[in-house]
Amino acid sequence: MQEQLINLKALVDDLNQLLRLKTTPIGMKLYTDVKEMEKIQKLCRPGSIHTTDQIVAQAARLGWTVGITYDDLVGPQCGAVIGLYPQDEEWKSGEAMSGVWFETIEDSKAHQEAMDVVPYGKYTAMAVSPLASARIEDPDICLVYATPGQMILLINGLQWSNYKKFSWGVVGESSCADSWGRALKTGEPSLSIPCFAERRYGGVLDDELLIALSPRDLQQAVEGMKKLARNGLRYPIPQYGIQQDARAGLAVSYSEKK
Repeated sequence: MQEQLINLKALVDDLNQLLRLKTTPIGMKLYTDVKEMEKIQKLCRPGSIHTTDQIVAQAARLGWTVGITYDDLVGPQCGAVIGLYPQDEEWKSGEAMSGVWFETIEDSKAHQEAMDVVPYGKYTAMAVSPLASARIEDPDICLVYATPGQMILLINGLQWSNYKKFSWGVVGESSCADSWGRALKTGEPSLSIPCFAERRYGGVLDDELLIALSPRDLQQAVEGMKKLARNGLRYPIPQYGIQQDARAGLAVSYSEKK
């Protein structure tokens, strides 16, 4: 209930002012009942078969609100990450990736086992939508695409209060498991380097990283970035000069407060 009180439009306005994002921040939500998903205003349903990367991109790049079931997806790999396809022994074998992405069937199986995925059996549908539209009032997670410079300040904002070290893995191909898969599964902020498929089919730009996090955590990041900005730590990060005497700059950013 707490997350429903967050003003998503205002949150996105603040986020864009702080980071000048090029790509639309979006929300993602899983549904146990397709009929509940279909109540979303201005919902689009795919007319053809897609990857999950494409569905996410339709929201982030085109501003659409899109809802899917497993029948709209191209195959088990996409469905399994968001809990719409069983992670059974055939899926875990990784046979389709052997000799293409990995040298042996053992390597492929190890990759499948390393992926963070939503357990199968509870959900039947998924929807994505621009956060600012508030068509999904209580998204499970928010997805933010950003350059490395923007992303580190967002992470710094998350760490402003109640500091914690973030440790993220890289599964390689199928890296959506590192972002929305892990965040949906654990509820924790999850950073990824988008993979070949996300860039080829999902339109992810060459300089973009992706973080998936709850609305509550995104709000914390924004509030933290506001505090950092007051201390002169803001985006874009100004270049100081690689041959300048660093002491004057460091005195502002790192010296003890008098």
